[in-house]
Amino acid sequence: MSDSYPPYGGQPDPNAAAWGTPPGSPVGQPLPPGSPVGQPLPPGSPVGQPLPPGSPVGQSGYPPQFGAPVPPPPPPYGAPAPKSSKTGLWLGLGIGAAVMAVLVACGGTIGYFMLAADDDESTPVATGPSSPPTGPDAPDAPSAAPPAEPQSDNNNAITARNSSDMSAVCEGSPILNAAPYTAAKDAKVYTFANSPDRPQSWLSKSAGYNKPYYAKTADWATVSVVGCLAFEQGSEGEARKCEYNDRDDKKVTVDYVSSRYTLTFHAAKTGEKIGDGGRINAPAVRCPSFISYNKETMKAYAQPDSGAIELALDKFTS
Repeated sequence: MSDSYPPYGGQPDPNAAAWGTPPGSPVGQPLPPGSPVGQPLPPGSPVGQPLPPGSPVGQSGYPPQFGAPVPPPPPPYGAPAPKSSKTGLWLGLGIGAAVMAVLVACGGTIGYFMLAADDDESTPVATGPSSPPTGPDAPDAPSAAPPAEPQSDNNNAITARNSSDMSAVCEGSPILNAAPYTAAKDAKVYTFANSPDRPQSWLSKSAGYNKPYYAKTADWATVSVVGCLAFEQGSEGEARKCEYNDRDDKKVTVDYVSSRYTLTFHAAKTGEKIGDGGRINAPAVRCPSFISYNKETMKAYAQPDSGAIELALDKFTS
């Protein structure tokens, strides 16, 4: 096996041409006579600088591979940079200044109109005569608002939610949302009565069905008068003995007691007393079919006579 490189000073091996530098390359060829081999280069010589375009030798000293593109080398040091045109820059600045001027002008115009609108709202300008017209063609003056209804100064005044709340009038509590009282005639009336066992408890005592003063339970807001039937202490009569069967079907005897009540009329909205209905008897003539009694005293009190209540209501509202 022999070396592929020629001996020092010898000619290249013709058999190694296929693997060495291709024919025609300047590398390895003898220099022409007078070439400055080994001589110092004059000042300013581009030693180590990239060769100009078209040089057969690349930056590495060897030709590029066959078919590979060679990028153009950058300009040598000291070469002036190409001058860029400033025409586009000045043109862009000019267009921008023109657009800005238009925006400023539009903004000033809009601001002027907005300020003008604010001035119009804050300083209205009146038109027409300074004094209202008079005569037959003058428009009607607006009517004054009705005065507000006076509120009760009573701290016990309540707001009713149903018909049973109206009984608070008998305890001295006005009803704030009751109908105002104007006159006894054609007034709607509720009547309530207490009992000797529960004097603070007032139960409804309806009377005078189909009479003008009668009000249904659902029509409590139309009621302007409340009649209070208060039990008269010491008015009890002789008891009547009545026999019944209790819940356990045991025979019991109840003392059924008569008594009297005093009827007074009050304005529901103010609680003020507006009339007297006189005495109303609570007769115990016969034993009722159904009775409610006190288990401790075994007493039951007769209820006020509904006929007497109706007569008293007729007289008060007539």
